[in-house]
Amino acid sequence: MTSPHAFWLAGRQAAGDTTFDVTNPWDGRLVGTVAVPTEAQVEEAVAAAHAVREEFAATPAHVRAAALDHVARRLVERTEEIAQLISAENGKPIKWARGEVGRAVSVFRFATEEARRFNGGDAQRLDTDAGGTGRLALTRRFPRGAVLGIAPFNFPLNLSAHKVAPAIAVGAPIILKPAPATPLSSLILGELLGETDLPVGSWSVLTVPNDRMPALVQDERLPVISFTGSGPVGFSILESVPRKHVTLELGGNGAAVVLDDYASDADLDWAASRIATFGNYQAGQSCISVQRVIADASLYERLVPKIVAAVENQVTGDPNDPATDVGPLVSEAAAQRLESWVDEAVKGGATLLTGGTRDGATYAPTVLADLPEDATLSCEEAFGPVLSVQRADSEEAAFAAVNDSKYGLQAGVFTHDLQAAFRAHRALEVGGVIIGDVPSYRADQMPYGGVKESGVGREGVAYAMDDYTYERVMVLTGLDL
Repeated sequence: MTSPHAFWLAGRQAAGDTTFDVTNPWDGRLVGTVAVPTEAQVEEAVAAAHAVREEFAATPAHVRAAALDHVARRLVERTEEIAQLISAENGKPIKWARGEVGRAVSVFRFATEEARRFNGGDAQRLDTDAGGTGRLALTRRFPRGAVLGIAPFNFPLNLSAHKVAPAIAVGAPIILKPAPATPLSSLILGELLGETDLPVGSWSVLTVPNDRMPALVQDERLPVISFTGSGPVGFSILESVPRKHVTLELGGNGAAVVLDDYASDADLDWAASRIATFGNYQAGQSCISVQRVIADASLYERLVPKIVAAVENQVTGDPNDPATDVGPLVSEAAAQRLESWVDEAVKGGATLLTGGTRDGATYAPTVLADLPEDATLSCEEAFGPVLSVQRADSEEAAFAAVNDSKYGLQAGVFTHDLQAAFRAHRALEVGGVIIGDVPSYRADQMPYGGVKESGVGREGVAYAMDDYTYERVMVLTGLDL
């Protein structure tokens, strides 16, 4: 028997009174046993974060940048080990797990750069009005206080990095709470942070069960909450703490629009390949995976067979096999939920073009046509390897179909027309419009987030740093400007 994985309490490893098991969704094997913090230990972590907030905010930029750079370099050195761990706890195919580690490296590198240039100050002359003669305003940003970062299971390392790295960059203490299904890669981050010289108490990684989160959410010593996860949980957090600064990165039902000018065989082959890949990568468990394909009616009959063929070419199987494109969902219950939604759609009149079968936690890549408007798959986030295809008679109708959703995270528009690209940017009610590709594209330095029920606020290192801080102005008087 191996010892339980310790959590990280105010920068040191600690063990609680109880444990829980982490299992591999592909084969059910035990991946690890994880210690659970006691209520007293959680209190200790929060108290330490609150106590160190002023010291950490005053830490020289080079100290914070050095710590971030250290984490980036160590992630590179341990890439294969961490990728194997992500794949084991998450069921993610190893090629996607390696990519996730690479993205986390980028996040910490971006944060290293941003930490060095953060808070330089913005000067503004006030003598544009007679009452401001001799006055200069200097505006700088300061941390709001300690951050509670709540990470999801689907990108357990990279989305934890998106909480931790910006907090360190601005000098805000952070308590990271990983998803119970996938805590091990977050605990690796704790190991790497433990090798740095950051102030004691400035970070913790607490493997707290979900039913104990309300107390942490309500704690006034954690004035900033950054949450990535489901809409119902996210908005319940927002509603429960109206005086806190809350960032929510929630769900989506990403649409890929193919406009009538994207008409060559090469164009349609590219669109079909990208749609098939990014409707099914991470087993569809990405907020910006392709869920809806909206094709101009003039292209529909040519495009759909290409999509079906490309989906059928997706290799489903053992996540450890480098050839595997699609692994299991995070649990058998998740696959059963998706199965019930597809069955409901087919009974309601949808046409099953391929897929539609389940084997344990694995659901076959699936394409549906003629999806009823009131089907659950039309209205909710599938969060699984399921695509629907539909026609649109015009650009306006296609854009209206994208907007006919309670979600608004990202959309992809396949077009060569620059004017159409700008029309899409203006018309689509989403946080990001990707031209010439699927909605699943994300660069970790760009602003990322949604509108409507897809959330509030933006991630991306520099944008999260803004969320974790506020502007404070100082006016200098009697200057010879």
